[in-house]
Amino acid sequence: MARRFQTAGPCRPGIDYMIPAVSRLPEVPDLVNQEGYFVVHAPRQTGKTTTLTALAEELTAKGRYAALLFSCEAGRAAGDNYGAATRDILSRIRAAANTALPADLRPPPWPEASEGTLLAAGLAAWAQVCPRPLALFFDEIDALSGQSLISVLSQLRDGYRDRPTSFPASIALCGLRDVRDYKAASGGDPSRLGTASPFNIKIKSLRLGDFTADEVAELYGQHTADTRQEFTPAALERAFELTAGQPWLVNALANEIVKEMAVPASVPITVDHLEQAKERLILARATHLDSLAARLAEPRVRRIVQPLLAGDLVQLDPYDDDLAYTRDLGLIAPKNPVRIANPIYREVIVRILTTQVEANVVADPRSFVLPDGRFDLALLLREFAEFWIEHGDVLTSTEHYHEVAPQLVLMGFLQRVVNGGGYVEREYGVGRGRIDLLIRWPHTHDGKRHWQREALELKVWHPGKADPLRRGLTQLDRYLDRLSLNTGTLIIFDRRPDAPDLSERTQFDTATTPTGRTVTVLRA
Repeated sequence: MARRFQTAGPCRPGIDYMIPAVSRLPEVPDLVNQEGYFVVHAPRQTGKTTTLTALAEELTAKGRYAALLFSCEAGRAAGDNYGAATRDILSRIRAAANTALPADLRPPPWPEASEGTLLAAGLAAWAQVCPRPLALFFDEIDALSGQSLISVLSQLRDGYRDRPTSFPASIALCGLRDVRDYKAASGGDPSRLGTASPFNIKIKSLRLGDFTADEVAELYGQHTADTRQEFTPAALERAFELTAGQPWLVNALANEIVKEMAVPASVPITVDHLEQAKERLILARATHLDSLAARLAEPRVRRIVQPLLAGDLVQLDPYDDDLAYTRDLGLIAPKNPVRIANPIYREVIVRILTTQVEANVVADPRSFVLPDGRFDLALLLREFAEFWIEHGDVLTSTEHYHEVAPQLVLMGFLQRVVNGGGYVEREYGVGRGRIDLLIRWPHTHDGKRHWQREALELKVWHPGKADPLRRGLTQLDRYLDRLSLNTGTLIIFDRRPDAPDLSERTQFDTATTPTGRTVTVLRA
């Protein structure tokens, strides 16, 4: 059977294309050899379960350890009933061991114990009779909450001193969040755990990273080896650029092209295929993308994402974990500067936040196509100005992301009239108070395909600030330099409370940039 790109669960050797586990978490074998208790965390669908399952199998196969990964997901429904949660976890341990371990390494019958010591007693009994040291990976540990999480962590801490003969030699807690956020999951009060850290015996926290560019090429190369269907060098580069190596996205793009778009194996996969697949994934609102989008309503997520969308600096309290939380979710890139994790997530966020706007745009996208096939930007700007005068106040007053509401209204309007024929690319000038938009529109001339490019820069006139026209023209100049374009559009949204009414202040003008370009200015 041909291998495939997996997008719905852990990868399986021989069935799915996958990157070798040891290369993704090379520190784990050494931590187990140190009899370490540690944490592995990463955003959802980055390959934690796949990688740790493979590592457990490798550790067991080498004959030194009885290593096992099992899920704590069954304990989620128990809530604060820690006795029920513990029994559910012990049940999952036995089921996983019966599948993955030889008979002589499996646990004995669990001993009788009080509800608060069930897990510790069971693991101690297993460690005492097992001919090898135990290395256990608690997957989905953050499925537990409240008293159940406190109980499990407390029992592991209590048994730690008895390792390796009377307790597991090495334990890894695996989940979405780093250990610091377990306090919130256990009820939000660190004192309830009796320590500043709920797992202070851990020697290291490992974050499973995204794929590198080389790993993306290696994964796609496995498909080429199996089918002889090549990815062009430009396609490999674009795949990494669009995904920043996020494993689910890397697999989903390729799966969309190979399976859903059914590009024949005899046809090389190109950048155009990647662009089509990206749009299809976004429009399909795949479960992975939808689950991320659902987080946007959380106040702690909005506090980080909103200024990024506006091109403003993210104001961080030194004691605030909101940035770490959004990074653990995978929405924000793991390293500075603070930015949305990848272009696809950036696009998904905007599409979700502009849904209300798109639903209210009645303009026919076909009316913006000129007879020669090019895009009519002048008409788009006029139509948007009319739309803004009529609906701007209502749409910006009901927008949850209030600070960036006008920009979202424009982006929603653009998306409605451009989508299907062309693309809108977005850049956020973090710390520069601007958003750069590039419309890319394909058209045919002399029998050849060409790309029309139109650049727009969005600025906001904030209360108590000077007119941003001068700075906006300078920034637009630089943007046009990068794109090698001769003209562009600057749009300035006036958010001052004493600004004239929308119908009075929405008007067009022209201006000259510092380098002499003539550009359109829309004040709105």
